[in-house]
Amino acid sequence: MLGYIDKIREISKRLLDEGRVDMIIGFRKGTIPMMNEPCFVKNSGELSTLVWDSNCGINLANYLTDRKEKIGIVAKGCDSRNIVTHIIENKIKREKLVIIGIPCKGMIDKRKVAGMFENGIDDITEEDNILRVKSRGVETSLKKSDLLQENCELCIHRNPVIYDELAGPLVEEQKDVDRYADVRRIEAMTAPEKWEYFKDLISPCIRCYACRNACPLCYCPTCFVDESRPQWCGKGQDEIDTRTFHFLRAYHCAGRCTDCGACERACPVGIKVRQFTSKLNKDCLDMFGWEAGLSPDQRPPLDTYKPADPGDFIK
Repeated sequence: MLGYIDKIREISKRLLDEGRVDMIIGFRKGTIPMMNEPCFVKNSGELSTLVWDSNCGINLANYLTDRKEKIGIVAKGCDSRNIVTHIIENKIKREKLVIIGIPCKGMIDKRKVAGMFENGIDDITEEDNILRVKSRGVETSLKKSDLLQENCELCIHRNPVIYDELAGPLVEEQKDVDRYADVRRIEAMTAPEKWEYFKDLISPCIRCYACRNACPLCYCPTCFVDESRPQWCGKGQDEIDTRTFHFLRAYHCAGRCTDCGACERACPVGIKVRQFTSKLNKDCLDMFGWEAGLSPDQRPPLDTYKPADPGDFIK
């Protein structure tokens, strides 16, 4: 994917020089390994900062909400699906965007890589499917395909679903991927087993809200956890309040989540936050044949009513 950098810069320069956009939203190299940062480029002199590699897991659609400028944005498959959701939900207008599509081959899981080097990582570079990690002067070569984020391993929408320019040729989509094996495993548990499972899953949570802040779907002016009249959820470390936050936030993403993994990537204590949204994604697919963000012309299932909608929940 390193080959995309020159094309991203070339397209961005043309868009800025022709005045078609006021800024480009992309990535620059981070100050620590495996942590590239979102950046806003507003003139051609800053284009050399733009980068692209397997450490660009943050969802840039998060930076589009309610913006009025003309924006060029770099978007991999899941980002583009969240852009579609933003368009459907009237958070950005399509005519305000020039989308630079990135056919994606997956983002690396920084926790997997960091866990392999107890002395820390000084630098990491990549070439095709090889990662070269330097730690205390020793270089180790690893296969990138063995170190992908879980959502990337399961992704079947690697190509952008909506774009104006492409930074590279479309990649072959993954087939025969069992995306919901974990969900079925949890569904097969008894109610007490599920309670213990989610209790243990959430127990490390420190209520930092990084998952919420990283999620492009969480754009409410006031989050329900910050409401004081009425107060839906306490601010402390009470176990019930913490569970309430995670479950309610997941339900707010129902029919909207693209499984971009931004929530899980942002969590400082490594909670598998996708366990909540994956279940809802599976239910939307099973009951409504719906996957979020594939077309700006289709309304999500919780936004529409059809007489033939499943009604088995009504007792």
